[in-house]
Amino acid sequence: MKDAKALLLEFLAAVPRGQDVAALFAEDGVFELPFLHSVGIPWRHRGRQAISELQDLVAGLYPDFAFKPEDTRVLIDTPEQVFAEYMAHTTAAATGRTAHHLFAARLVAENGQIKLVRESLNVVAAAQALLPGGVKDLPDPENVIFSVPPDYRS
Repeated sequence: MKDAKALLLEFLAAVPRGQDVAALFAEDGVFELPFLHSVGIPWRHRGRQAISELQDLVAGLYPDFAFKPEDTRVLIDTPEQVFAEYMAHTTAAATGRTAHHLFAARLVAENGQIKLVRESLNVVAAAQALLPGGVKDLPDPENVIFSVPPDYRS
C-alpha cells in the first residue's frame, strides 16, 4: 500500500493531467487551495471529477505546467501525512509571462489513496502571471477581507 510520500511524488508527476491526478484520490478525496478564495476562484474540489476538472483548468492556464523532482523538498514525512514544498517553472498561456510558482502542501493518505491535498501558493504571483494588467485587473477590495473563506477550518 502506498504511503503519503509515494502518493505525493506520484501526484506531482501526474500534474496537470486531470484523469491521472484524480485516479490517485479516494472517491471522496479533496483538493484544496484555500488562498484562491482571495481572488475569487473556487478553492475546494471534492471527488475525482472535480479534481480532474481543476487539473484540466490548470493545463489550459499553463500549458507547460509541471513539477520536477529536483524542485521538490519533503519537509515532514509520516506514513499517513507528508508536507512538502515544490516549484513549477511555467508560462501563462494568456500573457506569455514566465512564473516560478512555489507551492507548499499537506497530503493526507488513507488506504493507499489521497484523502486530502491542501496546497498554498502566492496568489499575487498567479494574478501577475495570468492577468494582462496583473493585480490591477483584480476587483476592488471590500471593507472586510478574508484571505480564506470565512468558514474555513484547518
